Amino acid sequence: MLKEFKEFALRGNVVDLAVAVVIGSAFSAITTSLVNDIIMPLIGIITGGHDFSGLQFTVGNAVVKYGVFIQTVINFVLIAAVLFTVVKFMNRLKRKHQPQPEEVVQKLTMEQELLTEIRDLLKKERVKDQSWG
Repeated sequence: MLKEFKEFALRGNVVDLAVAVVIGSAFSAITTSLVNDIIMPLIGIITGGHDFSGLQFTVGNAVVKYGVFIQTVINFVLIAAVLFTVVKFMNRLKRKHQPQPEEVVQKLTMEQELLTEIRDLLKKERVKDQSWG
């Protein structure tokens, strides 16, 4: 059983997944900091320093903190926009570094060339007949 667990744990997919989770959590911390520490203060300047998280109302004994919800939605949208931009940038870099496939120039046989000429002539005649029409 220990041998099977070792094979499972050291299989490439499990290790790759573990690395992805660690890098993902580190990247999450970066994007959260970007939104909370850089973008949100700038939005605060634009909105006159208004912080949505303090908005609330009371119904009976319950306090409904709708401002926290609004702030969370704004954070989500900003984080999603940052991630979208980063992924788009990375895809653009990836495309630049990939070798472009060479166009395959196919040499036509004599028969194919003749058929192509006949087709083109028939198209010309059809267009000429339609213009008299």
